[in-house]
Amino acid sequence: MGKVSIGLRGWRFDEEEVFTEDGEYRPMDEMSEDTRKRLVRLTALVGSPCDACWLIHGDAEIQKCNPIEVVYGEPHYEAAVCREHERDFLYWYFEEGGKQYRGEEQLQDEFHEWFADGGRAPEGYEGVEHVDTDPADLPEPPDPDMEAMNVDTGEPKEEIDLRDVDVDQDYPS
Repeated sequence: MGKVSIGLRGWRFDEEEVFTEDGEYRPMDEMSEDTRKRLVRLTALVGSPCDACWLIHGDAEIQKCNPIEVVYGEPHYEAAVCREHERDFLYWYFEEGGKQYRGEEQLQDEFHEWFADGGRAPEGYEGVEHVDTDPADLPEPPDPDMEAMNVDTGEPKEEIDLRDVDVDQDYPS
């Protein structure tokens, strides 16, 4: 068994840590904390709009955003982009100094800033070639128990009084 991407390209998991020999997901409590954290985060990211598309279109035209297909960085500080903008991320990472933020919380903010300032991959930049497999071949993920879902992100937990939330406000997604 080797490394696999699940749901989105980018984050790679040790296949034997995530799947049994029968190809079923292992129970969450048998996985490392990092693996659980990434799998739980993936469930929130799948179907979300591409960061780069969102920077172009904003909340007002979010329906124009492509869904993300690839995720790089650390959970909650990740750059999540569509196939079209993956080249831009890879160019920034490998050619514009983004690699210095590997494993750092600033990766997302630095990429967003570069992209918002007009940073793009030059015409003809190839990026990385991927071998895609059929996502339907993956088994259904386990139903995580509530304890497994309560992954410690290292950030202080914030309580929100819903009486103070402005429901007419456009919040970033």
